[in-house]
Amino acid sequence: MSTAISHVRPDTDQVIVDIVDYVTRYQIKSALAYDTARNCLIDTLGCGLEALSYPACTKLLGPVVPGTVVPNGAKVPGTQFQLDPVQAAFNIGAMVRWLDFNDTWLAAEWGHPSDNLGAILATADWLSRNHVAAGRKPLLMKDVLAAMIKAHEIQGCLALENAFNRVGLDHVVLVKVASTAVAARLLGLSHDEIANAVSLAWVDGQPLRTYRHAPNTGSRKSWAAGDATSRAVRLALIARTGEMGYPSVLSARTWGFYDVLYRGQPFRFQRPYGSYVMENVLFKVAFPAEFHAQTAAEAAMALHRQLAAAGRSAADIRRVTIRTHEACLRIIDKHGPLANPADRDHCIQYMVAVPLLRGRLTAADYEDEAAADPRIDALREKIACVEDPAFTADYHDPDKRSIANGLTVELDDGTVLPEVVVEYPLGHKRRRAEGIPLLVGKFRANLARRFPPRQQQAILDVSLDQARLEAMPVHEYVDLYVI
Repeated sequence: MSTAISHVRPDTDQVIVDIVDYVTRYQIKSALAYDTARNCLIDTLGCGLEALSYPACTKLLGPVVPGTVVPNGAKVPGTQFQLDPVQAAFNIGAMVRWLDFNDTWLAAEWGHPSDNLGAILATADWLSRNHVAAGRKPLLMKDVLAAMIKAHEIQGCLALENAFNRVGLDHVVLVKVASTAVAARLLGLSHDEIANAVSLAWVDGQPLRTYRHAPNTGSRKSWAAGDATSRAVRLALIARTGEMGYPSVLSARTWGFYDVLYRGQPFRFQRPYGSYVMENVLFKVAFPAEFHAQTAAEAAMALHRQLAAAGRSAADIRRVTIRTHEACLRIIDKHGPLANPADRDHCIQYMVAVPLLRGRLTAADYEDEAAADPRIDALREKIACVEDPAFTADYHDPDKRSIANGLTVELDDGTVLPEVVVEYPLGHKRRRAEGIPLLVGKFRANLARRFPPRQQQAILDVSLDQARLEAMPVHEYVDLYVI
């Protein structure tokens, strides 16, 4: 006999209540979080500007109906597009994620919290322009930074103990949830309305990881975050109309998220929401590569220099062993044919072979022309990964959060080079002093791809000054990026 399901409307799931309480009530007091958010902002926008050099990305941008311009709409940095906030969020989100070069968060679930900027900047810019048109005060860039900190925190804390990848779901579900919460807050929704919006994000159909893994790895992984942020803005706007929510969307027996998509298990949490994630986020300052391979690519660069100094080259290599952590094996340990750039930047063997051969790893190295070099696949076949349980433990240790890789090279004559181990990548909190100047240099280089010198300098003058940036109206800052 089946047990009857209660028809009494339940209380809102505590997971949702906690998210809404955080976005509506938590006061961010961490100067480190705001400073890191500013660096995150410029790095994320810079990644988007670099992506505009790639037709595979730009063909997806612009309005849904060509030629549409939205009065007082959100502007897309680096372009002439002015769009409704939903489509602007897609544009910005797709740009910043396209080259796999924006920030990263590693835990039980992986992801890129700066993906949320698509929803945050589009919503804040659109609101600011409409506020000014109505004679009201615009939002300030400090509001954007605060929303970034909170979106990072929601996505990151949900990811710490909950592996959505283990049930086949893509991490952008967390982008959608976090973006919905902070976009709804920017829109001025009430506590109950934000709860409704967040419940709509959970009840939405969730994306499969199919496009991130062989044999189907493809370019959707580059615009999946844009899709998630645009959907988030749409759901927040729907909730603003007074549309109802679904209070037990997670916990409802049989029909809730836990039972349908999460093997009946409730979410687990390691810590309350604060500003931990933004303060500890990982920046990609060296290589446009999946983050579990960042230290491996750095080690490969060091080995390339060693080989050159000894008058040797990658042609002399018999075998390469990568000592690594479990997450790396699960995500990017890949053999056999690689079908496209999205496949290549998720293959650790490829991301090690290229710097060993060429002494570099750039976005262009994933394109078909660069990948046609037969030496790359020949070297890939000589590269094997093995798990070091200590590396895996340190990866999950909240006080370390390392992403270690060690490379050992054996040459054709039997010589074994000393292992090169890199425990923390350049973008890690433990290497901030070393990494931030490189991050600023990356931003300067990306500005130069799109803007003339005077415009570059105008952007830099504001972006590198914390107080000046925070006080600037959002629409005025975005206007600096218009072509």
